[in-house]
Amino acid sequence: MVGGVTDRGTARMSPRPVIIDCDPGQDDAVALVMALARPDAIEVLAVTAVGGNVPLRLTERNARRVVELCGRPDLPVHAGCAAPLIVPLETAEYVHGETGLDGSGLPDPERPLTSGHAVDAMIDLIEARPEGAVTLVATGPLTNVALAFAKAPAVMRRLERIVLMGGALELGNVTPAAEFNVYVDPHAARMVFQGGVPITMFGLDVTHKVLVTDARLRRVREAGTGAAAAIHGMMEFAARYDRERYSAEGGPLHDPCTIAWLLQPDLFRGRECRVEIETDSPLTRGMTVVDWLGRAPEKNAAVMRDADADGFFDLLDDCLKRLG
Repeated sequence: MVGGVTDRGTARMSPRPVIIDCDPGQDDAVALVMALARPDAIEVLAVTAVGGNVPLRLTERNARRVVELCGRPDLPVHAGCAAPLIVPLETAEYVHGETGLDGSGLPDPERPLTSGHAVDAMIDLIEARPEGAVTLVATGPLTNVALAFAKAPAVMRRLERIVLMGGALELGNVTPAAEFNVYVDPHAARMVFQGGVPITMFGLDVTHKVLVTDARLRRVREAGTGAAAAIHGMMEFAARYDRERYSAEGGPLHDPCTIAWLLQPDLFRGRECRVEIETDSPLTRGMTVVDWLGRAPEKNAAVMRDADADGFFDLLDDCLKRLG
């Protein structure tokens, strides 16, 4: 079983350069907060927004709201694709609320969007760094990432890896077969998984082991910082839907698992697998077909399946207190 995955080259002695491609969404917001709380470990080069949980005009706005919450109004935030490659956009206001960040209490952003399309910004940032230097974290539909592969495949193959939240080995959350991010743009997901870049995948099987229980919510509030208050409100809002849907003790916290893995990879365990994406069947559109038993000789993703939830929330608590 794999937890940490070795970087290309030698051991990392400086902060890891990261681009975060996202569709905030409360859980995307938590991921951004965790990343920006740890400049000693993660150098966020830019945030790129994509249509997903809510339309693009809201995801890019929400990304700016969160970077300002974290005291980083200087950080570039680029708007990307408003719709999937082929199919119409389907959003999830029923989970995230009309704004995507309902419950946060965050004000409108003061800073404007950074000029330039997210896809071009992504390509330029990767090309400007040595091969194997940049990690791409993707926590929304993979439309921006797929278009970057289509436009500059050689540049995208310079990535150290892609760390993404998406897919599932077993049960989906939009349909019985499919998880939301992959379902929204399955054609983009197929392109990315076939792109030839190492992938670390966090699907529903592992994120549903990181539950926002009442006790963990109280701990977030008790961190006592402005970021903690906003995160508490967002997590409380989003967890209501999942608690009712799954009859569980708490709602899952999906996207922050990607950042937690970068900060503390031993919190997660998984296996190198072959992952293929179903794009054609109306019954199983967006299904991630994971060869967990290793029948396929060529692997293309480290698929995480187990998590130390208590360790995760210890890490989140530390991040929130650092932002204080």
